[in-house]
Amino acid sequence: MRLPRKPWPPFFWRMIKRRLPTSLFGRSLLIIVLPVAVMQIAVTYAFFDAHWQTVNSRLSEGLAGDIALVAQSYEENPTPAALEHIADRAQQNLGLSVDLQEGADLPHGRRPPLIISVDRSLRRALTMRIDAPFWFDTERYPAYVDIRVKVRQGVLRIIAPKDRVFATQGYVFILWLTLATILLTAVAVLFIRNQVRSIERLAAAAEAFGKGADVDFRPHGAREVRQAAAAFMAMKARIQRHILQRTALLASVSHDLRTPLTRLKLELALSKPTARTKAMKADLADMEHMIDEYLAFARGEGGEAVETVDLRRLIDEVSEGAIRAGARISVASPRGLSATVRPNALKRALANLVMNAAVHGENVEVSAWLTATGGVEIVVDDDGPGIPADRFEDVMAPFGRLDEARSQNRKGVGLGLAIARDVARGHGGEVTLDRSPLGGLRAVVRLPG
Repeated sequence: MRLPRKPWPPFFWRMIKRRLPTSLFGRSLLIIVLPVAVMQIAVTYAFFDAHWQTVNSRLSEGLAGDIALVAQSYEENPTPAALEHIADRAQQNLGLSVDLQEGADLPHGRRPPLIISVDRSLRRALTMRIDAPFWFDTERYPAYVDIRVKVRQGVLRIIAPKDRVFATQGYVFILWLTLATILLTAVAVLFIRNQVRSIERLAAAAEAFGKGADVDFRPHGAREVRQAAAAFMAMKARIQRHILQRTALLASVSHDLRTPLTRLKLELALSKPTARTKAMKADLADMEHMIDEYLAFARGEGGEAVETVDLRRLIDEVSEGAIRAGARISVASPRGLSATVRPNALKRALANLVMNAAVHGENVEVSAWLTATGGVEIVVDDDGPGIPADRFEDVMAPFGRLDEARSQNRKGVGLGLAIARDVARGHGGEVTLDRSPLGGLRAVVRLPG
């Protein structure tokens, strides 16, 4: 009964997966090059195993027979005249150089062979054809093989051309296979690079559009990539049309709401100042502030152009506004720190964070620096009561408020942190909350490079 084969353990597949390329270019190249390389290796192995080694064995056997004939002929008539005659015949007919080293012994060492199979074939052939002790070296001379046979008078040295031992055309075959592999790999790299470049451009256009930049992208590449690019451009047009419609609607709503508010404010201004009219003026001011925050959150500053601004100057402007409102703020940021952002949107986000910190704390610290990845981090710390870590996400949601943890801001409607996060995400970044070293809340604005 045949037992079922156990599957490979999961850690084996995880190890293989970690070593595979993660990019589309690397995976596509692997899909094309790996089969070609495997095929070339298989063809090379089959060539060496079925043809090249067989040819080398036949050549070695032929050379061994010639050497055995030379050695046997000399042993039958070991005279100088016979040796000279044998050497002439071997040189003319067999291409062998024959010489007698009288009284010499066989060498003991030799150079390690470059191709082991050649030495193995030659040794097997000499062993089968020659009974006397012998020695050979295939690496002493580039184009010749040094073979020595022990005879009674000394050592018979025979120098044979190397092509008598193995087929030198095998190197040419390997060279052609290598050049073909390199050529196929170069062509694959060229075509895959062109296809991947179109996908990278589409990804860059999508990222730029997500950050609010004006994207002028023209589909190109393979048909599927063009379809994806066309779908992206259609989506971009729908989003821009939606933004324009929403902006026009918000402008109309803003005008319609402010007109009656202005009339009410005018009527209250002409009325006699009493406690009741004072309370009504305060209610109108709160209502106007709430409408401003609602519109700011809904508008999202989506139509503003992207510019490279001095962050230190922008932070100073935000801090000066908060200081005029009575906050105590310290700024720590290097001079010349810049970022490509929508200035008004980022200024609104920072103003919300700084004013939020000033309302709930007595001291506020604003710092900014360049990250290792080329992005920017802006940190706002306060010494207020802070927020529990498990409620961070709650207060980041629109209209989220946490009056039991932080003193109530009667003018706010819970949109300050939501607006700041919306602006940061519109730039491709994020806003996170943490515990401040001052004891209160820390808000971190991370913007990509």
